[in-house]
Amino acid sequence: MIITDRPWLEADFLEESKFFEKVTDDMKIIHSSEEKDGFFLNEVSVDGKTYSFADRHAYKNELEHKRYFRRYAKLALYKALSDFTGEKPEWGALTGIRPVKFAYSEGAKWREVMGEEMEVSPEKLDMVGRIIEAQKGIYQISDENADFFVSIPFCPSRCAYCSFVSNEIGKEKHVHEYVSALCDEIEATKPLFAKYRSFYVGGGTPISLPIAELERILNAIGNPNVEYTVEAGRPDCITDEVLALLKEKGVTRICVNPQTFNDKTLVAIGRKHTAKDIIDKFALARKYGFDINMDLIAGLTGETFEDFRYSMDTALELAPENLTVHTLSLKKGSVLKEKCGRLPAGEIKKMIDYSAYKSINAGFSPYYMYRQKYMAGNLENTGYTKPGHACVYNIDVMEEISSNPACGANGVSKRLFAAEDRIERYGAPKDIKTYIEKVGKIIADKREFFDGCK
Repeated sequence: MIITDRPWLEADFLEESKFFEKVTDDMKIIHSSEEKDGFFLNEVSVDGKTYSFADRHAYKNELEHKRYFRRYAKLALYKALSDFTGEKPEWGALTGIRPVKFAYSEGAKWREVMGEEMEVSPEKLDMVGRIIEAQKGIYQISDENADFFVSIPFCPSRCAYCSFVSNEIGKEKHVHEYVSALCDEIEATKPLFAKYRSFYVGGGTPISLPIAELERILNAIGNPNVEYTVEAGRPDCITDEVLALLKEKGVTRICVNPQTFNDKTLVAIGRKHTAKDIIDKFALARKYGFDINMDLIAGLTGETFEDFRYSMDTALELAPENLTVHTLSLKKGSVLKEKCGRLPAGEIKKMIDYSAYKSINAGFSPYYMYRQKYMAGNLENTGYTKPGHACVYNIDVMEEISSNPACGANGVSKRLFAAEDRIERYGAPKDIKTYIEKVGKIIADKREFFDGCK
């Protein structure tokens, strides 16, 4: 139980408390705060043991005032829980999903702020530094730039770890109507920006669509002549016919996502293919000359460190251009959330550390990173790239340095106001049928939302 005199901090505090393995729901944590004589004063009581903190920081305006009030309150809670439990999470008091964006926001002093003030570990600071270095020449903040996203919320089957809004394609009655509505939205949205840095078709598994429906979407997009990614994802959907179509339509990058190379785990998570299928379909995709990303997940049901090491080594032997390593996050809506308790953070940390060591030594560089709620061990998801193959879309969207028009059900469009350091969002309905019925209004709303961008 967490009680605070600042209700707007409750969500941050709840997230931060989850970083500590020894913090339980029956602990009584009480927080109070005030500002006096230029100091941010915070008091935290953990099961009757009281901690007091005083921090000073100048601020220019009310926005900065709230920012630092939040920072020092979170830092106080972190220090109190760290002392009480004896635990020291590697990301320190840093919450939120974008550690690298936080570093950019602090300017030249980011290492000092993150390391000395927020108590982020040297290993994570090194990772952030490597990512900033890898983003040089790509990182551009501009509200004239845009990255286009298309949502295909269909899959051949639902994976046990998945919490995305996705529908089994064989059970969905409105596929054709959805594609028609989506194409209308794509054709109406494309002209809203004069300059696109990338296009990304995700989901779901876009290539689970009947090929005629997939072609309709690709025709609506056209050949943008920029980085163009399609989530191929599941090897049980990858065929010569699909790959040839993607190549014909100008796609430059695909994702072939094994998650694991262990057949027992693939069965446990609901995949309808084997590890050999992944390897075979990867070889097939190689013939078409795409840049290829592969995803792995650390912490899947029943897997040991040795299991993960085998998957990691196998992926590196295939030598994709990009490799993304996720820490399993048990979210609401996933089958695993209902079946599993808290994940063994120590074992998963070994997996994440191994993935970083092996990737870097194989010539890859970390180039983007994000964190999620309910993630084991307060860890992270990291994308690795071979030199010259970093995914622009991932960098732009994760660091929030461009606008991001999104089409389709559950698509969340973002508009960047760079001069104001501000982002506004517009979300489409999650439900397929509702999206189809309201697509006309969605198009009108988006024209207003992005008015003046071109």
